[in-house]
Amino acid sequence: MTDFRLYLITDRHQTGGRSLTEVVRQSLEGGARAVQLREKELSSAELYCLAAELRLLTTEFDARLIINDRLDIALAVGADGVHVGVNSLPVAMVRRLLGKDKIIGYSAHAIDEALSAQSDGADFVTFGPVYFTPSKAGYGDPCGVKKLAEAASALDIPLLALGGISEERVPEVLTAKVRGIAVISAITAAADPRAATASLLKKIEENA
Repeated sequence: MTDFRLYLITDRHQTGGRSLTEVVRQSLEGGARAVQLREKELSSAELYCLAAELRLLTTEFDARLIINDRLDIALAVGADGVHVGVNSLPVAMVRRLLGKDKIIGYSAHAIDEALSAQSDGADFVTFGPVYFTPSKAGYGDPCGVKKLAEAASALDIPLLALGGISEERVPEVLTAKVRGIAVISAITAAADPRAATASLLKKIEENA
């Protein structure tokens, strides 16, 4: 089910005033095939409306839609899965409620967290921050590529690197033998999200 190597995580505050839906559309046009809707400050009604829009859009491009933390919203719009973390419902409970055919991603910041998520039924893990990034500053110092490689080696499920990853850093990140990368600003803040997505995918393919 985790058949993607680039994972776009949304942040409507980084779009430069552009519609988040339009930025996501451009990224999908550039080749992205997995999107995590992560807009924690929205009300349930607002998040549902945005999720419904992105469900239609991702269906058009045969892409995955993952909802951050909100199992209810994921079920309401027929999303492909949810993405959870240490402060969310336990992975095993999410699996029981979501069913075996949906995707569960997990945000891990330590190897033991990642291993626990794997044993509880997660399908993939994002691990980081690899490099410093303001969005992950509260999770401590960056783990670096060495620790990222250790985590990737310890897991049987796919691991995606997260945190401060630019196109220039992709070759170094992929030396850790991760499945791929997860990004926010590299696409959402890009002047041309379509071109930025295509360039990231090309760089991933070149260094796979």
